[in-house]
Amino acid sequence: MSVYVDSSFLVSLYLQDSHLRKARKRLLHKPEILLTPLNRAELAHSFYFQVFRERIRVVEAQLAWVAFENDCSKRIWREVPLPPEIWNHSANLAAKYGAALGIRTLDSLHVACALELKADKFWTFDERQEKLAKAVGLDTTA
Repeated sequence: MSVYVDSSFLVSLYLQDSHLRKARKRLLHKPEILLTPLNRAELAHSFYFQVFRERIRVVEAQLAWVAFENDCSKRIWREVPLPPEIWNHSANLAAKYGAALGIRTLDSLHVACALELKADKFWTFDERQEKLAKAVGLDTTA
């Protein structure tokens, strides 16, 4: 089973937020987690945005990044290239669902990635992304 995850899912694992138990439980069955350069960039931004908001210290963000990189080197995540079609797919999702769901660019980019990569599931803790994923027929269940 292949699963596309967004940064809200990954952040939970590395900064141990309120969704940590739910995220770990979903990983128990050892699904193939697809990781794109978009995930990597957004995760780095998420870590350091928490520093900006004074929720964590810089050293905690650095340690979280090192833990993430270690997991990448252990191949816990399946790193895949960013599908070039996601840009047009994202724009099409905006045109079709933007007005009704209030989605943002990153919401549609993540969902477009999941669709283009033909992921079996899409896991997020972001309500807008989950609504969009469900609207396009992605399975968001554990």
